[in-house]
Amino acid sequence: MSAVPICRLLPYTVADGPRHMALDEVLLRSAQSGTASLRFYGWSEPTLSLGYFQSEELRHSDPVLAVLPYVRRPTGGATLVHHHEVTYALALPAGRSWQQRGSWLERMHAIIAGSLKPWRVTARLHEITDTKPFTGVLCFQHHAPGDVMIGTAKIAGSAQRKQRGALLQHGAILLARSPHAPALPGIGELAEQVPTVPEICQAIQREFSEETGWELVAGAVMQQELNQVEELIRTRYGQAAWNRKR
Repeated sequence: MSAVPICRLLPYTVADGPRHMALDEVLLRSAQSGTASLRFYGWSEPTLSLGYFQSEELRHSDPVLAVLPYVRRPTGGATLVHHHEVTYALALPAGRSWQQRGSWLERMHAIIAGSLKPWRVTARLHEITDTKPFTGVLCFQHHAPGDVMIGTAKIAGSAQRKQRGALLQHGAILLARSPHAPALPGIGELAEQVPTVPEICQAIQREFSEETGWELVAGAVMQQELNQVEELIRTRYGQAAWNRKR
């Protein structure tokens, strides 16, 4: 009888963009060594994140966005405003026991949608490819198959990076409209009941364990990982050369 896979559950944290992106990349490195991790986090100030391949000039297209602190993500995708949201990061080792069942983008999004049912929030996964040109700056203005929707509004999306077979997936769940992205409603504007941050994190954890059959074990970021985080902030995510590289 095979053992149940164990995924480390890290404590909820609030920090700035460079620290969050550095830690997410370190979790990807740890996944390459066999450690699976799931974490949820918030932002110490409203922050703009650019997809790895995006031009830094995009943030200047809107004066409201241009004044926000910003960071370049290790993953692709489009621009995000991180404000009234819960962000998650999932890092998985290579191998069939971790990545055997189709797309983790859709799998995690189904988990997020299912976790909202106790609050009578009717969320669904977007099924129809948007054939219109993507003319908006922000990721949540673009609806791709598998995105989490309430009605016609996108409330959760994710991005990925793979390295040596290991997977990093992180994404945002919009809880409320941000004044820095007023065109994007969150759960608070779209549903009658809105979970708190602790409630939605706990609900996703329950749904995650039920859907995967894995054991989520509370853990901490190890000292060697913290050292790598500080190094990545110093050499990459905290540096203008990295954040303006395109």
